[in-house]
Amino acid sequence: MTTTNQTVRKAVIPAAGLGTRFLPATKAMPKEMLPVVDKPAIQYVVEEAVKVGLNDILMITGRNKRALEDHFDRVPALEATLADKGETAKLSSIQAASNLGDIHYVRQGDPNGLGHAVLRAKQHVGYEPFAVLLGDDLIDARDELLSTMIDVQAKTGGSVVALIEVEPSQISAYGCADIQEIDGESYVRINELVEKPDVADAPSNLAVIGRYVLHPAVFEVLERTGPGRGGEIQLTDALQELAAGDGEGHGVYGVVFRGRRYDTGDKLSYLKACVQLAIDSDDLGPGLREWLPGFTAGLSH
Repeated sequence: MTTTNQTVRKAVIPAAGLGTRFLPATKAMPKEMLPVVDKPAIQYVVEEAVKVGLNDILMITGRNKRALEDHFDRVPALEATLADKGETAKLSSIQAASNLGDIHYVRQGDPNGLGHAVLRAKQHVGYEPFAVLLGDDLIDARDELLSTMIDVQAKTGGSVVALIEVEPSQISAYGCADIQEIDGESYVRINELVEKPDVADAPSNLAVIGRYVLHPAVFEVLERTGPGRGGEIQLTDALQELAAGDGEGHGVYGVVFRGRRYDTGDKLSYLKACVQLAIDSDDLGPGLREWLPGFTAGLSH
């Protein structure tokens, strides 16, 4: 089978993690449902996929994730109440979430790593390229990333990862890419991917973030990929094999993103993301900008 002339139509959103970094808030609520200003984090991710035409979305979930399905479902009683009260703005906001796209759900079962979660999408995706979006990384709707990655995948026929430049001292917190620039192109070729290298051993300061556009050959590789770092099946290991090989579906490329990205992966970065997005919002921004200088001026250093 080949993927000739196929375009990306489907998005996969792994959402089976336990969210232990946010306990006790995530004891009974999925971490993906934590609010970022006025929407749960997962909605930003779905909106990003839909914005570039990926209306067929598969969420990889787990136990205690029912709230995700409920959020993107209709609630007729609530809609009727808001309509009766004339609260049209609130009504539109909840209807927007339930009309975003065709969302499907499958459980991961055992939480066995990102590679294992992506493999659970094989039957739904079929033999065509697809996008993977992780909920810890929110990309500002005003910036282009996913559409660029889709274009690069179509041009190269391989898989594509998103990269950002980080301070060298921070690279050990990320997957790191050894790259080769391509004459006349704005994207790069990935020679090697290293998962969370020591600072001294890192081949660059280019870190992999949570956006991928993958050739379906990744499924065959994941099926034979054994446990890696942390005893889990790592997507990085499968991409490394694709980067090193030849033939259809091989070759991994990178798009270096220099736009606005909001990290919600831990408590401090989550709080920063909330502030950043609130400052840029039309309704909350003016008041927050007025209040913040006085608040920060009163802090002791």
